[in-house]
Amino acid sequence: MHDFWNSLQHFIDPEKLLKEGGFYVVMFVIFAETGLFFGFFLPGDYLLFLAGMFVATGKLDVNLYVLIAGLIVAAVSGNFTGYWFGRKTGPVLYDRKDSFFFKKRYLKAAEDYYNKQGAFALIMGRFVPIVRTFAPIFAGVVKLDFKRFALYNFAGAIIWIASLTLLGYFLGKRFEKEINDYLLYIIIGFIVITTIPLVYTFVKKKVVKDDNDHISNTEQ
Repeated sequence: MHDFWNSLQHFIDPEKLLKEGGFYVVMFVIFAETGLFFGFFLPGDYLLFLAGMFVATGKLDVNLYVLIAGLIVAAVSGNFTGYWFGRKTGPVLYDRKDSFFFKKRYLKAAEDYYNKQGAFALIMGRFVPIVRTFAPIFAGVVKLDFKRFALYNFAGAIIWIASLTLLGYFLGKRFEKEINDYLLYIIIGFIVITTIPLVYTFVKKKVVKDDNDHISNTEQ
């Protein structure tokens, strides 16, 4: 078990992935994390930032524009794969009977949420680990309109890939030596900043729901 854990840590170490795997491994990791349900543990944000920085410092031998274009293709393809998977498995969930852990009304609630907040979930969700893996899958499950999904997919991929990769590139150019000591804090900062809107939305909806329940109980 200890050997397995060490191997897993080695595999998901972004710096080792970049140095040993190169450009195509980075593309595969981005594709897997954004489209395959088992890819939720992969270090997408960290990897994008490091990829940009490694190009700036010459540690990754690929043109910056080729890197960004290739990663956008991987991210878009990953989301389309996740959406397709959700569309195929969705009918199984809709036909399933209610149980203690599963109720059809949850799917209906999710469908309503995606119809109203799909752009937020699929664009800003790109910046949140786990969310970026399962958001396209669940969009397929609830059968979000494909044209809308495609628009959010392209927009989210471009914003996510370009912002983190270019940030790493320009910081790598400007602070090549100093940046290595602060990489972990920078990535944690990305996660915290992009998670705040999701937490705020969840808390706001929870408060509104509790208020509505309280009003309903009072009227009864």
